[in-house]
Amino acid sequence: MTVETESAFATIGELAHALEEGRTTSSAIVRRSLDRIEAHPSLNAFVMTFPESAIAAAEAADERRRQGRALGRLDGIPFAAKDLLDVEGYRTMAGSKALAAGPATATASVLRRLTDAGMILLGKVQTVEFAFGSWGTNPVTGTPLNPYDRAVPRAPGGSSSGSGVAVAAGLVPMALGTDTTGSIRNPSGMCGVVGLKTTAGLVGRGGLLPLATTFDSIGPLARSVEDAALVLAAIEGEDAADPATYGLALTRALEGLDRGVAGLRFRIPDATDLSSVMPGVLERFRAAIADLEALGASIEERPMPEPPETYMVHAGDILAAEAWHHLGRHIEKPDSVVDPAIRARVVKGKEIDGARYQELIAMRRARQIEFMRYMEGADAFLTPTSPITAPALADLDESKTTLGTFSRMVNLMDMAALSVPVGLVEGLPSGLQIVVRRFQDPLALRIGRALEVRRGGSLFEAPEGFSQP
Repeated sequence: MTVETESAFATIGELAHALEEGRTTSSAIVRRSLDRIEAHPSLNAFVMTFPESAIAAAEAADERRRQGRALGRLDGIPFAAKDLLDVEGYRTMAGSKALAAGPATATASVLRRLTDAGMILLGKVQTVEFAFGSWGTNPVTGTPLNPYDRAVPRAPGGSSSGSGVAVAAGLVPMALGTDTTGSIRNPSGMCGVVGLKTTAGLVGRGGLLPLATTFDSIGPLARSVEDAALVLAAIEGEDAADPATYGLALTRALEGLDRGVAGLRFRIPDATDLSSVMPGVLERFRAAIADLEALGASIEERPMPEPPETYMVHAGDILAAEAWHHLGRHIEKPDSVVDPAIRARVVKGKEIDGARYQELIAMRRARQIEFMRYMEGADAFLTPTSPITAPALADLDESKTTLGTFSRMVNLMDMAALSVPVGLVEGLPSGLQIVVRRFQDPLALRIGRALEVRRGGSLFEAPEGFSQP
């Protein structure tokens, strides 16, 4: 084994090369991940693990490879899944104790696609209760801890909190998350990993517990842009259980990944729109923009059509209305065990009647048209992923929604976005959000990949103290 495969932070691409060249085995990779999960329980990233089935799947992958029948680059690589996705024979808890359903009778479509490609599911990871929260906290099943500060417990970002922590701490090379108004990008930005919010309808949602079906999407959190592209290529496509995918044309995420950004045109918000961004994060954002410009892209600063906070509130109202539809029955029970903070968010949706909901949808269409006009002449829109770095849990005020400043508008506009790490600010990660038109997900990956290459082939900086089990 070489240094890269011995590292707990090897990417999918590095592990795939090592497997292809016979320098390691799937069994060794899987056992190492299981050992690391067991060695770091204080991170509270995992809800459950499947060691027996994972080891058996790894042995089967090794046998396929010995016979020259490997299923592709993902064959034999472990991953984790957010506990909103069904796994046959296991309960989907969704970070809650309120769901009374028994074990799932079928595995989610996206998980079947990955296992059909040879990937090995190690377990399910934590989420904010019902995925309804940006900070990543969960007093019911436990809050995963951001690995970038071992002295002060800090927010991991949510709702795909366990996914972000598991990838950042080197427990798995990739974890699936879901994104309704930022739930992949929030933990990606706060935990310093790559996260892809796919266009809704690109990845099938069969077997996903819904929060707001207008916005819900599934995507990977990984340690490289190439890894995110590899996973997207495997999971995109029609899903018989999700009508939003019917008639979908594949985006072919890996084609053109290394074309660079020369000649592309990027739009960024003006200083007023960026006024909530902390100085260190803004500095890292500006440095990333300068790198892209040095690669041949052109940059235009222009005020957003409306303040980002306006989009944030609008998306939040649609989210609340649809969350009430899906989750209200769990909230209204006299003996409900749902966390009071989550209950309050869901109950807000009860106040939005049918007429008001239709107004919100009509307003959404109008704002989408307005924003597409704003995007005319630009290939992508770039912002900080989050205006701040991970706060200490003790100082956290969950009534504030600053994490959604730039993320919620992406779901509202029905666009795709990639978050990539762009450097540490006082030891904590910051991210760049690359926003593209719907179904142009590969373009976001291409832009992120160009920055990755520009900075030496990797944007991920491993947290200290996790290099060994």
